[in-house]
Amino acid sequence: MKEFNLIAACAAGIESVVGNELRHLGYHVQVENGRVRFRGTIADILKTNLWLRTADRVKIIMAEFPAQTFDELYEATKQVAWDELLPMDAAFPVAGRSQKSKLHSVPDVQGIVKKAVVDKLAQVYHRHGHLPETGAVFPLEVAINKDQVLLTLDTTGASLFKRGYRIEKGPAPLKENFAAALIYLAHWYPERPFIDPVCGSGTLPIEAALIGHNIAPGFKRHFTCEAWPWVPAALGQEVREQAADLADYDRKLEIHGLDIDGQMITISRLNARQAGLSKEITFKQQALKDFKTTLENGVIVANPPYGQRLSDQTGVRQLYKQMGTVFRPLTTWSKYILTSDLMFENFYGQRANKRRKLYNGALRTDLFQYWGQRKSAHKN
Repeated sequence: MKEFNLIAACAAGIESVVGNELRHLGYHVQVENGRVRFRGTIADILKTNLWLRTADRVKIIMAEFPAQTFDELYEATKQVAWDELLPMDAAFPVAGRSQKSKLHSVPDVQGIVKKAVVDKLAQVYHRHGHLPETGAVFPLEVAINKDQVLLTLDTTGASLFKRGYRIEKGPAPLKENFAAALIYLAHWYPERPFIDPVCGSGTLPIEAALIGHNIAPGFKRHFTCEAWPWVPAALGQEVREQAADLADYDRKLEIHGLDIDGQMITISRLNARQAGLSKEITFKQQALKDFKTTLENGVIVANPPYGQRLSDQTGVRQLYKQMGTVFRPLTTWSKYILTSDLMFENFYGQRANKRRKLYNGALRTDLFQYWGQRKSAHKN
């Protein structure tokens, strides 16, 4: 089976998390800004689309080369063996981006790449004029950075954060793959309690339950490459059956989602039911100031409001103070709090053990980490 050079594209700041996921799946990786490189067959493409929790999409690298002129871009693109993957009737929209490069006009770059691919396919398939583009979709991207061109073919389709379970969302939802990255960064293990005290639409608790039961995040959706004529339908079925066998529904989990807004708790329960996890997570309407627990050695992961608008800032910073008051006595618990308010520690009332810069979409945020002193279950 043919092997491809592949990229798992991801948000800035979580490349190492994606790299670790791929290593655990058995791949050798090369971690770069915004992406992780690896190699694999079409079976590996389906497997990684199904299992990667923190990546955005999986792409096939079609070519890499330098180009400073449109002629160079056209000629190098036309040299690629597009016909090995694209049938005569392939629909191939071309997306584009360019940074710090002489070829800075993205529409022109897209047009040149499109023309080069059309000309190559027309030559190979002995076609004159336009190609039909009535068949399966093969989404191409041309990305130019410092005059280096990267041509890729997207195998995923809708971003991997679209798991298929979120039927309703709140005012500032956390993307599912970003939520999964926060849980991995919190070093949570399924035998430990997990609480999100400001759970919104329930994304963090649901992602924790998926991890806890080892459920493949892409199990309920399909991927663009599955419609390609040279990808056997039986292969997708086989990869899903293998994933189903690996799920551990018998593992007992202690996962809680709390929110002051009763409507958000209703939405959380709907989403958890859609994910098939309504019995695994306890959702409860509760103000953060009233939060307390007798559980120990747990992990709190929270994505509170950031208070970006000045009119919201006072109330949000009051919430941060409440967090400090409520969380500080929980000495065996580790707390991981994401916010764009870089003054967070001042209001929480304690310096974090560690801060990690992450991007929630385009917004710079910090993950403030407070490590608990785990209490041993053994007694002298």
